[in-house]
Amino acid sequence: MEKTLDAPRSTLFRIFRRADSMTSSSENPVLGCEQIDAQMLANTFRFPTTTLGGVCVCLVLGMLVAGLWPFHQPRNDVMWITNNNGLIFGHHGTVLSTNAFNLSNGETRQSFSLELRLKAATDDGGTVLAFYSSDNLEKFSVRQDGSDLVLDSERRDAQHRTINSGFSIDNVFRAETPAFFTISSGSSGTEVYLDGLLIKTVPWFRVISADLDGQLVVGTSPVKNDNWSGQLSGLAIYRRELTAAEVFQQYRAWETKGLPEGSKNDYGVALYLFDEHSGNLVHDHGSSRIDLYIPEKYTILHEKFLEPAWKEFNLRSSYWKSALINIGGFVPFGFFGCAYISITRARNRAALATVVLGTIVSLTIEVLQAYLPTRDSGTTDLITNTLGTGLGVMFYRWKPSMLTAILDRIPLTTRIARV
Repeated sequence: MEKTLDAPRSTLFRIFRRADSMTSSSENPVLGCEQIDAQMLANTFRFPTTTLGGVCVCLVLGMLVAGLWPFHQPRNDVMWITNNNGLIFGHHGTVLSTNAFNLSNGETRQSFSLELRLKAATDDGGTVLAFYSSDNLEKFSVRQDGSDLVLDSERRDAQHRTINSGFSIDNVFRAETPAFFTISSGSSGTEVYLDGLLIKTVPWFRVISADLDGQLVVGTSPVKNDNWSGQLSGLAIYRRELTAAEVFQQYRAWETKGLPEGSKNDYGVALYLFDEHSGNLVHDHGSSRIDLYIPEKYTILHEKFLEPAWKEFNLRSSYWKSALINIGGFVPFGFFGCAYISITRARNRAALATVVLGTIVSLTIEVLQAYLPTRDSGTTDLITNTLGTGLGVMFYRWKPSMLTAILDRIPLTTRIARV
């Protein structure tokens, strides 16, 4: 005899555990009516458990894909501008110096100047350039943060503590709009110019030549994935502070002739005109003779491994957006994972077990991200992912009927043979 049962999930969940215990305790090979019904119910209610298990597996796979995609080191997205001088930096692009700079040359010089001729592709931002030293310091960096320009520096004091300093200038970037920045730093502080005109003076922020000792990285950060998209058509570095008159003169020279005045004198360190139009080298026309090269693959020089949360913390909107995404991404796993463990395992330990599993999944992702240049390995994500898992568990414990409401939307027809 054969019977078809159609039942909502809410009914199934109310009697699943009792029916399953009835069949597991039966040792009589000759089944009575009650035992047959119990076996029928157990077979019928196996489907919700399987469904929940499948949902949990799919959620874990989805989180792994979201956290580790594209699973490999992508092609370096840098190409030459077709009809003009310069390089185009795409979604994941970087250019590296062939050797490390030594601007200080063993001396304590207190001045330097930097000229950048560029055009941002978007309002998103990223690290335009940075100098990286072998002691794992991002010594000096120039970043775009939305429409803002950000200058940062890292130094170590006598006690080997890392000291970070920096400042930002609002509303200086416009997507697809050329900009010429001059950063001049000396004993009176740091001055920033846009298109030859002074836009900000910061007396307390000084960049010395030693801050530029290291390998130059263009298009991303040397220690994390912070890619910048846009065009770069000029870069010059000087060992001295440029005056306001010199800054304007250099700007006019770049705009009219495509190169600065007097860049090859004794104060000139490096000059990149990006006029090669092909190949993987950008030649230095200054005194350092340190060229830039375009790697075949997108590269992060020294990817950070599980960076501490207090070092990752900042007040930028991108930081809070990422935190919210990481919390929300693990809430479904906490909800469905707790439901599955509550039904199939010990209910009183389901919450703790689910949170531990969520932490393990997050830790696995963060460890693997340290080997992927398009991802960042940090403990902030580990904390937010665990928090998201805990919130999902709380939602399930607070209102478990949400689960049955979800599963009630899936029709169930189970055919069970009866004796």
